Amino acid sequence: MHYKVFGRKTGLRVSELALGAGNFGTGWGHGAERDEARRIFDGYLEAGGNFIDTANGYQGGQSEAMLSEFINAERDSLVIATKYTLGTTPAAGISHTGNSRKNMVRAVEESLKRLKTDHIDLFWAHMSDGVTPMEEILRGFDDLVSAGKIHYAGLSNFPAWRIARADLLAEIRGFAPIAAIQVEYSLAERTAEREQLPMAEALGLAATLWSPLGGGFLTGKYRNSEGDNRANKLGVLIHAEKSARETALLDTLIDVATELDASPTHVAIAWLREKAKRSTTALIPILGSRTREQLDATLGALNVQLSADQLARLDGVSEVAKGVPHESISGSFARFSGGRILDLPSIPVA
Repeated sequence: MHYKVFGRKTGLRVSELALGAGNFGTGWGHGAERDEARRIFDGYLEAGGNFIDTANGYQGGQSEAMLSEFINAERDSLVIATKYTLGTTPAAGISHTGNSRKNMVRAVEESLKRLKTDHIDLFWAHMSDGVTPMEEILRGFDDLVSAGKIHYAGLSNFPAWRIARADLLAEIRGFAPIAAIQVEYSLAERTAEREQLPMAEALGLAATLWSPLGGGFLTGKYRNSEGDNRANKLGVLIHAEKSARETALLDTLIDVATELDASPTHVAIAWLREKAKRSTTALIPILGSRTREQLDATLGALNVQLSADQLARLDGVSEVAKGVPHESISGSFARFSGGRILDLPSIPVA
């Protein structure tokens, strides 16, 4: 396992792969019992990982509670991230949801108790509620940093324009900076390339990437209709083979895996690692394993190297249209502004 500095706004060191603890517990009816969760946690640490991502609502609070036991002896060696915005359970009530300062303060105190720790290394707003002003969120984060209850703050599942505004407001008002974003990104879901990821590179924000296997879609297992999976237990699939594009993507993924004597899982994670190598800021996939066997299979990607041809094939079959205004800008620049002879900077301009 290699390590990265967590974006250009921090000096924090994190492992190149994070462990997502959303499957720690069975509060959702689909997840890992305590002993299996412990095996996953131990396996991740044995591989050199140090970055654990959870949330107050994962498995109705069971994830944080389980982690409190697991992290106890290793607390100072680990980077623990958790989130607020959504209530711990649907019965928590309306005042336990949203991005408000009230909910933020209550949630961080409850997470500290469940985790049995005196600080949270990275505290996320889990998603935009669409109404709380950025000034309120930023001032809340800043107060928590000043109080020593959190070390860094981040925005998960926020529109790019709100993140960019938050970054500027924090700078001009002297608040604790936004350190990172969290966004879905994988071979199955590349629309973050339109706004979120270029913004993160330009502003020096780290990016943690959830669902790097498309909710299991990129493993290819749903082609075999396995019984013990997310589709049958939760009734939820993040991605599915519902069009010719998805079929072509899976076919190419499986072909490349066969060429490498690897699994589709290995190739999907290896592709993300190649994207991370080419980024000017930290891109950290989050592994959401439900069993130790799944974790071990995923970590095998650390030994997989894609060729230039294989990378190009995967890029081509998974490519998404950049849309307006990006395609118009690139086309007009090349046509009217000497794009073919002008050397561009290697780091995006903020």
